[in-house]
Amino acid sequence: MEVKIDKQFPLEVGPAQAWAVLSDIRAVAPCMPGAQITEQTDDTHYKGTVKTRIGPASMQFNGTIEVLALDATTRSLQMLGKGADRTGSAASMNLTARIVDGVSAGASVLEGQAVVTVSGKLAQFGNRLLVPVADALLAEFAKNFGQAAAAVAVETAPKADPAQATVSEPAAVPAAAAVPDAAARLDAVAAPSSPPPVMPAPAARAPAAELNVLSLLWSMVRQWWRNLIGGKR
Repeated sequence: MEVKIDKQFPLEVGPAQAWAVLSDIRAVAPCMPGAQITEQTDDTHYKGTVKTRIGPASMQFNGTIEVLALDATTRSLQMLGKGADRTGSAASMNLTARIVDGVSAGASVLEGQAVVTVSGKLAQFGNRLLVPVADALLAEFAKNFGQAAAAVAVETAPKADPAQATVSEPAAVPAAAAVPDAAARLDAVAAPSSPPPVMPAPAARAPAAELNVLSLLWSMVRQWWRNLIGGKR
């Protein structure tokens, strides 16, 4: 079964910050609930896992990611992900994502088109359930993506006084990625030619956290019921 998705998500960060995350698969993966990169085999191929929970049952999909295209000029990424679990369920996703300018300065938009193919037990859900679940997942991904992009340090203007760099740093850097000494931190902020570093996702979004599919389905049922009652009124 095949599902096509076309979404746009406004971001409260500049295009450069958003692209710094999108251009790094290791930074993108933790934004998806339950996803984790476990190995990089070469410049364009990765291995990873996605953990899900349906009620008391836990499932783990092992798969691969191939970066098909990465264009800094258009701030676009194309990738192909494939995975399967031990029960015979399998899924693949051909994704094209890009960062475009937002309606105001300091804002941007994450655009994405994906073709998702599922088989096995996953296909039994049908489009009526898979599409809403995919929408809920992408909404969570976009929220996490925006938080990760907001954690990317913004470059200081070239004429900034290095002596004040430690005071005027505009973005908080997670502790795990902090520069070990003050001299190195000054160099990192003051150098105008170095690209903004990609910061890891906040600790609250641990990459190994399982995706609770049952919880998502229950949320959709409640929303459907509220819409139904509201329509009758």
